[in-house]
Amino acid sequence: MFYANLGFILLIGQLVNGDIYMHNPRGSNNRLDEQGRERNNGNRVFDSQNNDRGGYNVGSLYYYAGSILPIEWTSQHSCGGPNNHCELIVQYMCDENLRDGATTTTIPDNPALCENYLCNTDLRYGMHEDFQYYMDCKMRLRNDNLFLADQQLKGNTARFTRQNPQGTRRGYECPEERDYYPYWHPSPWRDIAIMTNNVSRCSYYQEESENVKSRYYCYLPYTLKVQNQRNLRIPNNKEDCEAFVYPANDANGTRGVWTESPSHGIDPPMCQEAEFSRDNHLGNGPSGYPNLFNWTIPEDAIAEKCAVRIRYNISTAEFDGWDGSTNATLNEVQNNEGSLLDLSSKYGLSDLEEARDRGYVLENNPQTDIFDNDKLVLQLAINTAQFGRTFQDRSHAMAMRSPPDELVNSRVFNVNVRGKRGNIVQVYPAVEYDFVPNTLMASVGDYVHIQWTGSNTNPRNNDGQGLAGTDRSNMVLQADTVYDEDSGSVWEGRSKFGHWGRSYPEILDDSTLLGLTRPQREMLALVAPGQFRGEMSELDDAGTYFDLGPQKVTTAGVAHYMCTRNNNFSNRSQKGKLVVMDIPIVEAQIGSMGGEMELPQKKSHGESRGRGTSRPDVYANGKLAL
Repeated sequence: MFYANLGFILLIGQLVNGDIYMHNPRGSNNRLDEQGRERNNGNRVFDSQNNDRGGYNVGSLYYYAGSILPIEWTSQHSCGGPNNHCELIVQYMCDENLRDGATTTTIPDNPALCENYLCNTDLRYGMHEDFQYYMDCKMRLRNDNLFLADQQLKGNTARFTRQNPQGTRRGYECPEERDYYPYWHPSPWRDIAIMTNNVSRCSYYQEESENVKSRYYCYLPYTLKVQNQRNLRIPNNKEDCEAFVYPANDANGTRGVWTESPSHGIDPPMCQEAEFSRDNHLGNGPSGYPNLFNWTIPEDAIAEKCAVRIRYNISTAEFDGWDGSTNATLNEVQNNEGSLLDLSSKYGLSDLEEARDRGYVLENNPQTDIFDNDKLVLQLAINTAQFGRTFQDRSHAMAMRSPPDELVNSRVFNVNVRGKRGNIVQVYPAVEYDFVPNTLMASVGDYVHIQWTGSNTNPRNNDGQGLAGTDRSNMVLQADTVYDEDSGSVWEGRSKFGHWGRSYPEILDDSTLLGLTRPQREMLALVAPGQFRGEMSELDDAGTYFDLGPQKVTTAGVAHYMCTRNNNFSNRSQKGKLVVMDIPIVEAQIGSMGGEMELPQKKSHGESRGRGTSRPDVYANGKLAL
């Protein structure tokens, strides 16, 4: 059976060592609390395919169900444009044993090396997927109909894929599940959103998502699998599972049971056009800000230990990876022969034989004869293990909590801080400090949940203010306007507080922000509660974590605010803007598939919260606010 997947699609282009980084919530890139610019262990929890630099040290936040969390990232190889086919898959999982851990060592896959022989509960090690999940993966036969090009896999289980031919282990992640979507066996990951260049696939993605569609697996007793890990292979389809007996040919042996794993029982994922980002540019989108997806956290996500991941696949149209014909029948048969994929029609050549003679074959580093004279060839930088390539980043552990009663029927925006200490070169491919979202539009009566975290173990020689190696932030209103910034259309007819062009804060007694009381504004300025006095001129004696809690917005207008510590003019800017209307604001995404907008309706306690738009507009990308 054919499954559309991230791994079938071909990528032609220059290869790099890193590609996608999540900035909010804080993407780990497999970091824990390293003091160096490079992570210590790229195999700690998952396979990112990213550069050893990048990622943020551990720091946890909590979010309320029903609140809006901006998931923000940068990706290097473009998306949403004609130069690249792209899929972005955003997911989350929760588990009582999910954790960041206390060491950068990869969690063992031998229970004898774990405390009490239970790796799932050994708090020393970071863990997302659990031991049983990985054990099933490494023992389950792989999908042998997948296109491998000329890659020679070192094994025949789901550990081994075209991107991971050696079967390298990263935490308890299953390489086959990581590389292919939608995956055909049960997975703990729940789909949030899919962003694609081809929205005609959206119906397929939504119908096949494990959110709404069950999966099947071959059940075998846990003790049997543990005792026979080296020589037992779990079937991956119904026919082989029902014929399975262990030991083989033993009438009294253990038989496989083809078993249904229920769907997650939640709404299908959002699916929309991918926002544009350019090639070879790990930076902002067309708006001048990093691309993001605003996730309204569902009630089914309520748990104290959760993580978010984003996967990114890129390809070009050298062949159609979606019609089912690109499969194992085209894999290399003999070493150094190359794949059997016929590229002749793509390049005006007569047949497969001529294409192969002239180097138009999918193999490592082919030498192409574009002159048809055999005297001069051009070698391409191709590694077939990385063509149709998937990158990934994951957050540190976070909590999703049930909202207090006053928030149940209200709109709640999360405002966080992204970035880490250092100048733009020192932190790259992470970023310097900024507020997320940098500009927030809300209405009087909405709530804003201001919260941030950081680390005390950044590289000590990285640039920045205050105690070396430390992240600190605060929030104060900027001083009043001294010149016109632009046409003024954003705040025309509305009160304006602070001026983005200023580097000095407003006097606390003269300032207003969100309608907060003076004690609350003082908390934002001094990172309190949690800190009493001390040396606070550069916030050194404050902690890395701050939480003001959700606060109701009571004052309309446009407020400009800053961080006093990190706003170093000509070096770095940590400023934000809040636009508050005294009328309702609806934000929808309208793209080539069209869409509708409607004002939000009051919802009773316990009713599922949507994203503020009707269902027909789910295949969209251009943002429109009314």
